[in-house]
Amino acid sequence: MFAGLAPARRRLLLAVAALAVAVAVGLAVVLVQGSNSSAMPVPQDEPGPVLMIPGFGGSTSGLNVLAETLRSDGRDVTILALPGDGTGDLREQAQALADAAGAAIDRTGASSVDVVGFSAGGLVARLWVADLGGGGLARRVVTLGAPHHGTTLAGLAEELAPGSCPLACQQLDPDSELLRELNAGDETPDGPAFVSIWTTLDETVTPPDSARLEGALGIVVQDVCADSRVTHSGLVTDPLVARIVAEQLRSTPPVQLSIQDCARLS
Repeated sequence: MFAGLAPARRRLLLAVAALAVAVAVGLAVVLVQGSNSSAMPVPQDEPGPVLMIPGFGGSTSGLNVLAETLRSDGRDVTILALPGDGTGDLREQAQALADAAGAAIDRTGASSVDVVGFSAGGLVARLWVADLGGGGLARRVVTLGAPHHGTTLAGLAEELAPGSCPLACQQLDPDSELLRELNAGDETPDGPAFVSIWTTLDETVTPPDSARLEGALGIVVQDVCADSRVTHSGLVTDPLVARIVAEQLRSTPPVQLSIQDCARLS
């Protein structure tokens, strides 16, 4: 085919042909991956172990109230220790969650896990589902006061004290690259059932309705008990919130709650 061409031109055409083949192969791989990107729905009536993800800073102590409430329901609960004290790259934290989920499934023989992510931990859960195969392993993803669309406090911190906002803090800026990418498509990919629980009195996630998640069941604490004064940090220590979470992790589907449920859950 190229026999009648000058050597230099023949080499050029061969190089172009090789590049075209490489691009075609790469496109085929992308298309195949894309066709497998939607996870099969996880059986919703088979609760497995629960993994709890701390928020920014990685403190696990505050999660004990919620963990004990779930354990009293007979659930196997693990509170995840985050790498980098919970202030490093949220994507690396998502990888730690992926490792923990695999270990929990191997240990218990369950087919899936439930994940409860507090604050930035809710974004960690979403990154795991969206990018690291969590959609095929998570039955429920429950987020508590998660800044799904960022918090203005993160942007303000970097503006007022440049260099004082670690990477995870920077990624919580409403205009961060991570949040733009995470929210660009389906905010609740196929696989788990998503529930977002938040309080109107959140002083850390600003505005509080940044915790809204498109496609998720949304529960505002004050819509359940109007006189609740729970703040951001109280979401993991408040008994009412703990019972709301427990309701969403049963073998039955997640359920919207209202003021009629206040007395029963208080």
